[in-house]
Amino acid sequence: MDWASLIGIALALAGVFLGHGLDGGKLASLVQPAAFAIVVIGTAGAVLLQTETPTFIRAMKMLRWVFRPPPSQRQTLARDIALWSNHARRDGLLSLEQHMLDTRDPFVQKGLRLMIDGIHPDKLRGLMEAEVTAYEFAQRQAAKVWESAAGYSPTIGILGAVLGLIHVMENLSDPSRLGAGIAVAFVSTVYGVGLANLFFYPIGNKLKSIVAETVTQYEILTEVFYDISSGDHSRVIDERVASLLSRP
Repeated sequence: MDWASLIGIALALAGVFLGHGLDGGKLASLVQPAAFAIVVIGTAGAVLLQTETPTFIRAMKMLRWVFRPPPSQRQTLARDIALWSNHARRDGLLSLEQHMLDTRDPFVQKGLRLMIDGIHPDKLRGLMEAEVTAYEFAQRQAAKVWESAAGYSPTIGILGAVLGLIHVMENLSDPSRLGAGIAVAFVSTVYGVGLANLFFYPIGNKLKSIVAETVTQYEILTEVFYDISSGDHSRVIDERVASLLSRP
């Protein structure tokens, strides 16, 4: 569990509610189902309109990473790289087959399989780099779904404000209904701007940083696969491992 994310959300909400309360506002005045429906459903619809369904589904699945990020694989990869290097140097590349069967990471499986199949190191590197590029593109597109939501929600909040004002104008003759319309008008803007800056943008940025970490690991693994398949000195591979472990 990423407690920093939970604390961040709590602080963001506390800041809004505390500031609202210090000015004499009531919490109930911020609870407007109509405004919430306009902003949330409208934003979801706009994002779905511009996004392919598989990308949208991937973005929803990635949301859990904000609170439960994928565990770091650096130590595990460093240990595995040392094993691959030793076995390949001592018993040949075919000895890596058991390691390929043991791993669950499709990227690692592909790299080991290409080495076992005897693919030329340069060709292997090209194939793995293409794999990294495809992975990064797909994951970044999913993370951008949240950035898109951040871009749409403030504008849809303004749309909700206009709808609320239209409701007010339609009921000028009934003062008892003016308050509800004005509340929807202003609270819609609060929801739109608040969701964008307190949730959607931070979520998108955090997901991009997680993706960048995985891409970095895959880039180092690509060079490791190249080094092992080309029979480079173990010292070169040790430097790759040191680079993997030294990154902040």
